[in-house]
Amino acid sequence: MKQIKLYNVIFPAWFLLFFFPPIVIITLIGNLLIDSLVILVCFFIFKLGNILELDLKRFYKQSILKVWMFGFLADIIGASILFFISNTGLPHEVISAINYDPFSNPVAIIIMVFAMLVSSLFIFIFNYKFTWKKIIIEKQLRFKLAITIAIITTPWAFLLPTKWFY
Repeated sequence: MKQIKLYNVIFPAWFLLFFFPPIVIITLIGNLLIDSLVILVCFFIFKLGNILELDLKRFYKQSILKVWMFGFLADIIGASILFFISNTGLPHEVISAINYDPFSNPVAIIIMVFAMLVSSLFIFIFNYKFTWKKIIIEKQLRFKLAITIAIITTPWAFLLPTKWFY
């Protein structure tokens, strides 16, 4: 009789956010709410109504779906980095820390922050080059808005220790 060994039966929190159907729905709704709030706040902070001659409703409608979808895509890119790194030849202590408690190992924290920075970079690029390219012609203003969204919507949940949830 062949024995079956199960490794990593308990998935890391960052993995569940993107690949476990019930949680994906919650993640999508949460991202939509956060992205909406950030877009609304940025509209007023950067006085986009005066500069773009757009009202809030029109700016929101032209922005939210792209910001939301690109943000989720960027988060998946970061999670994919973590997934692939978790399946490399790194020491067990590092892989365990990445998957269950990043604060238990300094190398794991560096890897998590790297994945978060990559996600943030993609959020910035997607929004700067695609979401607002035709809406905000002025590059400096588009840069400010894209960098603000990238920083605030960084996938901070990557740092949540899975042990908090199990």
